[in-house]
Amino acid sequence: MSSRRLPYGRQHIDANDIEAVCNVLKSDFITQGPVVTQFEQTLAAYCGAAHAVAVNSATSALHIACLALEVGETDSIWTTPNTFVASANCARYCQASVDFVDIDPQTYNMCPDALANKLEHARDHDLVLPKVVIVVHFAGQSCEMDAFAKLASKYHFRLIEDASHAVGASYKEQMVGSCQYSDITIFSFHPVKIITSGEGGMALTNNDALAKKLQLFRSHGVIRPEKGHSCVDDEPWLYHQVDLGYNYRMTEVHAALGLSQLQRIDEFIDRRQALALQYNEKLSGMPLVQPFQSDLGNSALHLYPVLMPDDNDAKATRLALFQFFHQHGVGVNVHYIPVHTQPYYYALGFREGNYPIAENYYQRTLSLPLFGSMSDYEQDTVVELLHTFYDVASIRSAA
Repeated sequence: MSSRRLPYGRQHIDANDIEAVCNVLKSDFITQGPVVTQFEQTLAAYCGAAHAVAVNSATSALHIACLALEVGETDSIWTTPNTFVASANCARYCQASVDFVDIDPQTYNMCPDALANKLEHARDHDLVLPKVVIVVHFAGQSCEMDAFAKLASKYHFRLIEDASHAVGASYKEQMVGSCQYSDITIFSFHPVKIITSGEGGMALTNNDALAKKLQLFRSHGVIRPEKGHSCVDDEPWLYHQVDLGYNYRMTEVHAALGLSQLQRIDEFIDRRQALALQYNEKLSGMPLVQPFQSDLGNSALHLYPVLMPDDNDAKATRLALFQFFHQHGVGVNVHYIPVHTQPYYYALGFREGNYPIAENYYQRTLSLPLFGSMSDYEQDTVVELLHTFYDVASIRSAA
């Protein structure tokens, strides 16, 4: 491997991407314009959704999704502890309360059985039921959406798919983002994700009214009267603020990059899947638990998290392995620190021990490098370092 540091994730920018961005810079539009619309329409068609609304980040998309579903201070949103903090913070932006549901020990996604049990307990004890449940497709693998949709129907809550890891993934022959099981699906285009727009996000829905709300909240809550309205004739410059919105718009520059990247999304995912299969083969026999892949869909494989053996040494082994990789210029990472253990949520009353499966997963997990432009040589470097680490550990243990 060269002296260049090997990260856990990296964007792949080619000449077509650069040309697309340069063309926008030479055009009449730099802020939101026709390329944003084209990006929205192209991604909606790819996923099979009726509407797509582009914004400046997936966090912004989660926020306006909650606003569109009319989440307020008397409401509760439930999500998974195994996610980035944005999946929970979006509820707090709306002054809603947050609660969590533990994960499945095999998929690391929210466990539908745990959700069913928590819902039943809340109903039977007259506790607050969620207005919205945000499921997160961790590492690119879809949650069991049919099970969550049935629970949503039974307990009358709305469903948001945080698919920040899963653009290009599928579930039961439907693309993630088709919103066949949910009200709104969120994508992220951060540089370490499947495709990038630099920064950016998208909210997809099949509901016309929700789409209009999403568009309203991303742009200050401002609308322009339709042509033909009498006030337009008197004041053609007129606009109306009809709600409290935000400046969450995506620029043409970001959209041009995202649209160009979208043309190669299947290529990126094919490469990630090939690398994951190679990891599976090359790590066979090592004391690591490989990530489970469901046969109900096709994962986008945003991450390749391995687990240390479930023993008293797991935490120390993970730290030593993390440090060993970084000493050799390989940027492994940890996904995720359980949200409920963060100081902000600790102050809200959550404690370690609340969600033991997610906490056990966190103590043992390490994400190995995986990205669309990763070479076989780079992957072999990762594998060789793993072998070196465990060979040394074996020698020390024998001594």
